[in-house]
Amino acid sequence: MITDSIENIRLYTMIPEFVDDFIKNLTSDTPCGRYEINDSAYANIETYSTKSVLSAKYEQHKKYIDIQLLLTGTEKIYYKPCQNTAGPLPFNDDKDIRFFNEPINSESDDCVNLNCKNFMLIYPHEAHAPQVQSENAPAMVKKVVIKLLA
Repeated sequence: MITDSIENIRLYTMIPEFVDDFIKNLTSDTPCGRYEINDSAYANIETYSTKSVLSAKYEQHKKYIDIQLLLTGTEKIYYKPCQNTAGPLPFNDDKDIRFFNEPINSESDDCVNLNCKNFMLIYPHEAHAPQVQSENAPAMVKKVVIKLLA
């Protein structure tokens, strides 16, 4: 897992230049939807209301590395190595996702406070629980998730 300021994204050589170029052109007015960046990467942009940590679930992907950033709002993303996460459910190959039954422990599990100035890069061996409210109430966010073939 990597998290850093969006201004430093070019420092990470594992992030291709075409992804950096795509990110540089995003604004809070960029329409929601799926964007094909090239044959090894695409992005989903969506708006949603963040949720309670009690309703969040850890998830894992095998085919793609996630690069997550917000265009509006703030949220928490909890993370841990998959081998330290209990209760894996069957993997859905069509959707490249597996969920875990283990509840999130907001007192001890690591998390990133995602906002409009940083990003999070999540590898396939890392479980993550996104879309968690960063305050005591749900809030609307606009998020970009770039899927880069691992």
